[in-house]
Amino acid sequence: MRSTVRLAAPLAEVFAFFADARNLEVLTPEWLRFQVITQPPPAMAAGTRIDYRLRLRGMPVRWQSEITAWEPPFRFVDEQRRGPYRVWIHEHRFAVERQPGGGEVVVAGDKVDYAVPGGRLVNRLLVAADLRRIFAYRRERLYERFGAAEG
Repeated sequence: MRSTVRLAAPLAEVFAFFADARNLEVLTPEWLRFQVITQPPPAMAAGTRIDYRLRLRGMPVRWQSEITAWEPPFRFVDEQRRGPYRVWIHEHRFAVERQPGGGEVVVAGDKVDYAVPGGRLVNRLLVAADLRRIFAYRRERLYERFGAAEG
């Protein structure tokens, strides 16, 4: 799964927002009842582990992710260490795109490689549509927070 947003904000501000684990709650739809349970939310760095609680289709789930790459302000990767997926590797990339006339836009991209128990059928029937809804919600929250960039 891939998602890209073009944001009207400085790179440092966008990256700082993503570097704060508490903002995951802002970017996650309420129907998932997502909570960061690691307290206080840790400073992000390679090796940082963060525990979450959420509900998937009404079922309570605990999830732990580890930051496996940390390259501020351009990239980081989180990988599921415990949770509902067989594999979950989420790469976040941030780039500055220069605009005609001298302005700048931040392009924030997400790439998620994942595998679910039950394989393709479960993914097609249950997971893929939910992930599209989650990333659509995330895009809207980012546009509200930073503004959508034109172009």
